[in-house]
Amino acid sequence: MHIEVITQQPAGTARPTPLVFVHGAYGAAWIWEKHFLPYFAGRGYRANAISLRGHGESDGWETLAVARLRDYVADLEQVMDTLPTPPVLIGHSMGGMVVQHVLHRRPVPAAVLMASVPPHGILGTYFGMSFTNPGLFRELSVVQSFGPLAANGSNVRKALFSDDTPESVIAHVLPRLQAESQLVILDLMGLDLPPSESRLDLPVLVLGAGNDAFVYESAVAETAKTYRTTAELIPGMAHAMMLEAEWEKVASRIADWLDATLS
Repeated sequence: MHIEVITQQPAGTARPTPLVFVHGAYGAAWIWEKHFLPYFAGRGYRANAISLRGHGESDGWETLAVARLRDYVADLEQVMDTLPTPPVLIGHSMGGMVVQHVLHRRPVPAAVLMASVPPHGILGTYFGMSFTNPGLFRELSVVQSFGPLAANGSNVRKALFSDDTPESVIAHVLPRLQAESQLVILDLMGLDLPPSESRLDLPVLVLGAGNDAFVYESAVAETAKTYRTTAELIPGMAHAMMLEAEWEKVASRIADWLDATLS
C-alpha cells in the first residue's frame, strides 16, 4: 500500500536520527508541512510526515470506513522500515495513540506525544464533553457521521485554534479536514488500547495545550504518568499545536528536548 510521506531534507549533513510526524484524526501529513518540517530540517533533521491510509495522498480511501487502529500502526511501521535507522516518533492527538502502540512493538530512540489521546482512551473525554461542551460534542458527532463539510465548523474551529490564529490559516485548514474511520474512533474509546505498562528505557516528551477542548489537562497528565515523566502544558495553546500562531514555542521545546535526549 502506498503511504504518503512528505519529507524535508536538511541543507547540510543530516543528523543520524530521522523524525517521523504522525497526524491526528481528520488530518493528514500536510498539517506538518508549513511549519514543523522546515523548522526541524533547519535544525539538521530529516523530517518526515506521513498520511495514514485513507488520508491525504495515501492509498486506502475506498476502505477507510473499515480501517482499524492496528492498520494505522502498520502504516507507520511500513514507513519506519524504509528509513536507515529507527526514527524519533512524534504523534499528535490520534497519531499519539498510533505512536504509543508502536512504542511497545519497536525499538525507537525517543518519542514525543503532542495533545495525544491518553493510554486509557477517549471514552471519558467524550462523555465529559457531552456535558461540559455540548455544542462541540454535537458538531463532532455530525463530522464523524457525515464528514467535516456537513457541520458549520464554528465549535470545531474554536476547539482547534486560539483566538489569535489568523483567518487565513483557518480558511486554509478547515476545508482540508476529512472524514475518519468510525471503527478507529471506537478503538480509541477502548477497543484497542496499548499495554498499560510503561517503557522505562524510552524517553518520552508529553506536551499538552493549555486551552485544549479535545484532550483535557487531566488526560495529558495521565499520559505522562504512564511514561514516568511530567506533562508540560503550553499556555494559551489550542489543540492544533503545529498550526497555532505561536507554533514555534512547541517546536523549539521539542527541538531542545531532542538535543538533550539524543546527545
